[in-house]
Amino acid sequence: MASNVYFSDLRTDTDYSLLDKLRKIMTEAGFRSIDFQDHFAAIKLHFGEPGNLAFLRPNWAKTVADEVKKLGGKPFLTDCNTLYVGGRKNALDHMDTAMINGYSPMSTGCQIIIADGLKGMDDVEVPVDGKYVHEAKIGRAIMDADIFISLSHFKGHESTGFGGALKNIGMGSGSRRGKMEMHAAGKPVVEEEKCIGCGKCQKICAHEGPVIENRKCHIDHDRCVGCGRCIAICPKDAIHEGTSNSNEILNCRMMEYAKAVLQDRPSFHISIAVDISPNCDCHNENDAPIVPNIGIFASFDPVALDQACADAVNRMPVNPNTMLSDSEHKHHDHFFDIHPDTNWKQGLEYAESIGLGTREYNLITVK
Repeated sequence: MASNVYFSDLRTDTDYSLLDKLRKIMTEAGFRSIDFQDHFAAIKLHFGEPGNLAFLRPNWAKTVADEVKKLGGKPFLTDCNTLYVGGRKNALDHMDTAMINGYSPMSTGCQIIIADGLKGMDDVEVPVDGKYVHEAKIGRAIMDADIFISLSHFKGHESTGFGGALKNIGMGSGSRRGKMEMHAAGKPVVEEEKCIGCGKCQKICAHEGPVIENRKCHIDHDRCVGCGRCIAICPKDAIHEGTSNSNEILNCRMMEYAKAVLQDRPSFHISIAVDISPNCDCHNENDAPIVPNIGIFASFDPVALDQACADAVNRMPVNPNTMLSDSEHKHHDHFFDIHPDTNWKQGLEYAESIGLGTREYNLITVK
């Protein structure tokens, strides 16, 4: 059976704000059917990397938290630490970044808890019995919650095609060693003829994987964890995945992690399709949005939600002077055109096959 996905565009008037629209779409989608009374509710989101301006504003999170509190619940905002060097590699830096980007108990009405602890080592091994993962390593605070809510910024992604609800849940809820497990299929290699020895890959790596000798880089695979940040930072596209199916395996492992997070407890999922940047919010910059802003989506089914968001993006015209308009690929699939080494459909197909939801959906418009 098709799942219901609720949608509202971004049109407002003087008496009806976008936050009012979010409240209404949550209500129409059945948010109040969840028993929140005296239950802890994890609101999983991405606080944004310093320098990135495409992440969701904290006003969205406050609206969700306020609705949880109205229903008697105890909400908290959460994310797990990152593998790579940046503003979210440990809980102190992570919370500093959240505050810099506007997230605080004062602005959101609830506390922030970094789910995998100070150094990203506080996790729970959750049995999932998947094809690739048998025990997912999930941030402890996320697993301690009674209810899970995903609040996602829908955008492109250099490894998975796009980042939506399932990536926010699966990759985002993995502890540092969980992220290492998801990324471990294909470690990067360097085309030395393209390398200029600039050292940017060394600066971005938290594990001293890139080694530069005679102005050429190679990757020490004994140190490399396969996170792919060096691929994204290389100005000459000299670094790429070491195996042709590594993105596919990453997608599958990520979906199995999402299953570990969602099984055996209530969940609800919201995606905001605005500032649709070509790459992840983990970057310390964001390129111009590839298509116009679209709106707010919500569903109990994260697979249907991601499919509906992807379809909506692909129906949109291309914004000029963007990574998408500059692309030489013209396949009417915006995600493939900007990242032709990815296959976002494969991830959703696998998610559907392991029971996370269905790609079939009924789109219900909320005014």
